[in-house]
Amino acid sequence: LCDRCTRFADQVAGDSLIHFIDRGNKTQVNTYPDQPFSSYFSGNTVQICPVGALTAAPFRFKARPWDLTEVESTSTFDSVGNRISVQESRDEVLRFTGVDSDSVNWGWLTDKERFIFESYSNENRLVEPLITNEFAVDEKNQFVVTSWSEAYEKCLTALTETTPERIAVIGGSRLTNEAQYVWSKITKGIIGTDNVDSQLDDGFSPEVLLSLNPSTIDETCKPGGVIILLGADPKEELGTLYLRVRHAIVHDQCKLIELTPTKTGLSKLATYSIRIPPGKTFEAVKALSGQSCELDEEIHKEIKGAGKIINDSDSVSVLLGRTSLAETSSILENGAITLQEYLPEASFLPLLRRGNINGAIDMGLSPGLLPGRCNLEEGSEELKNRWPALPSSKGFKTREILEAATNGQIDVLILLASDPLMDFPDSQLVEQALERIGTVIAVDIFTTDSVRHADIVLPAATTTEVDGTFTNLEGRVSPIRRSVTPPGTARPDWMIALDLVQYFNPELGPFTFKELCEEISIVSEMHKDLDLTKLEQMDKEGVVLKRSLQTAQTTSVKIPKQKVNSFRLITTRSMYDKGVLAAHSSALKGLASGSQIKANPEDMKKIGVNSESPVRLIGSKGEIQARLTPDPDTISGTIHVLWNQEGPDIRKLIDSSLPVNDLKIEKK
Repeated sequence: LCDRCTRFADQVAGDSLIHFIDRGNKTQVNTYPDQPFSSYFSGNTVQICPVGALTAAPFRFKARPWDLTEVESTSTFDSVGNRISVQESRDEVLRFTGVDSDSVNWGWLTDKERFIFESYSNENRLVEPLITNEFAVDEKNQFVVTSWSEAYEKCLTALTETTPERIAVIGGSRLTNEAQYVWSKITKGIIGTDNVDSQLDDGFSPEVLLSLNPSTIDETCKPGGVIILLGADPKEELGTLYLRVRHAIVHDQCKLIELTPTKTGLSKLATYSIRIPPGKTFEAVKALSGQSCELDEEIHKEIKGAGKIINDSDSVSVLLGRTSLAETSSILENGAITLQEYLPEASFLPLLRRGNINGAIDMGLSPGLLPGRCNLEEGSEELKNRWPALPSSKGFKTREILEAATNGQIDVLILLASDPLMDFPDSQLVEQALERIGTVIAVDIFTTDSVRHADIVLPAATTTEVDGTFTNLEGRVSPIRRSVTPPGTARPDWMIALDLVQYFNPELGPFTFKELCEEISIVSEMHKDLDLTKLEQMDKEGVVLKRSLQTAQTTSVKIPKQKVNSFRLITTRSMYDKGVLAAHSSALKGLASGSQIKANPEDMKKIGVNSESPVRLIGSKGEIQARLTPDPDTISGTIHVLWNQEGPDIRKLIDSSLPVNDLKIEKK
């Protein structure tokens, strides 16, 4: 009997949820009684089945294999940059399958990125430019269809009737490298504003990232090495990276040391799995490096044991991600800088989750940066010749943009495939900002919550409808290949940006996609040896860009002492949430677990509540009503909440200006 599917589930994914049942000619693969095959990686069993005994509902009965046209591309779902095969028939994408890339995903995909393509053909896609309907009486008639030329004219009017420092851009991490470059050129090189940020207060300072020794997935998973997890759960945020790390631990004798506030999908495999309270990660790293710190004696003892393993290893890699969206990134940044000073040979793999975020940083969609990861003063002469209006000083990051907007200092905001109302931690700040901004220009594929606040909406093509390149979390550039045509009059992001360049200055250029690729290789030192015009000739393993290291210093972060009877908030992501793409995919919607506010059972006893008791959670910005879920793995004195789920919205309690967020819990 073939046992590829059961072996994959058990040995690769670690989800032993299917097995052989019955005997003889009645033997079949099935789930255990009352235990569904609820694995994030179940679609891989369909792909590796040699006889088609296992099928996936989104593709079943849609087309014959010989009717399919296939192109190899890159998944832009997360920052791992998995190689995929896009299969279409009659100009409709019908299936994604994993491609065996030795350097990245080994052919595996998560179910979310495997089936996310359904959203691309959803009937609710934006297909024509929209502008605000001045006579609208309700949300249904909020927008009216317009022409591209009128939409561009309105954009030009809004952008030229104010000053550069009153213009800002949020987003861009979902775009190709080429589109990111042109949008960076428009905002920084033509308009002259540096208020540009592709991160939504959920990543790290680019200056810190550029100061850390870079690593690849292969180097991180080097047999016999030590991996330090200083961040989010890879299983929930970067699924195929989780499979690679799991293989390194189980089969290649790597040792894992976790310094996280919550359990992860790798905790059972860790040599040391140490729970670090919110706001204490920097203290944990100080303890690891032998410095004095403010930690409980029990935690300090565990860290001392972990430090011995690290010191005895010849290979140390750090997985650096955000442990909680309810605390400042500076805590982890200080920890990373200190860890590199203590372990100068260690390498870092940043777990920035959001699509092509690394490409966005490379192309200058961050305050103070230009293409090639150089600062505003270091741009090449070629760049200065092609970018006539470079800003003279560093601009605002996303939180600062929103704060400036609430104070009436931002007139125009451009949202590049970005939904801050859903993705930014402090939802009240976003709401207040969007109400105060004069003109919001949104470039997107769906009418998101943030797009509903827009005055001009430009419909964009998505990843299967464009050519370009993608930069993954290693700095590896790989090609994205167009497979189908965009719906309606939707256009690729790079084309929208080039059109706007022509409206600003008809003689400036570039004028074609080829010229755009050539310009990137001329102005960016990082990309000078990369011929972006020959996508079809690029190796499926991609090209890892070389970069020079910068220096970064720790910043002063004062963590307030936790008050008696208060609870420090931890927020983490899960694979399935109410994100826009998943909500428009029939195979994925409904898979989110819903909001769960987890507390330690002993803490619940002290408060005098149980799982049925309604409570009030009170933060510095407001309160919500909810019920607590007992969880013995939650650190005493903390509350653990999954991010962006249906139910009580914890973002209403988060103040993004605070280093940590403390809550009070009261019986209702």
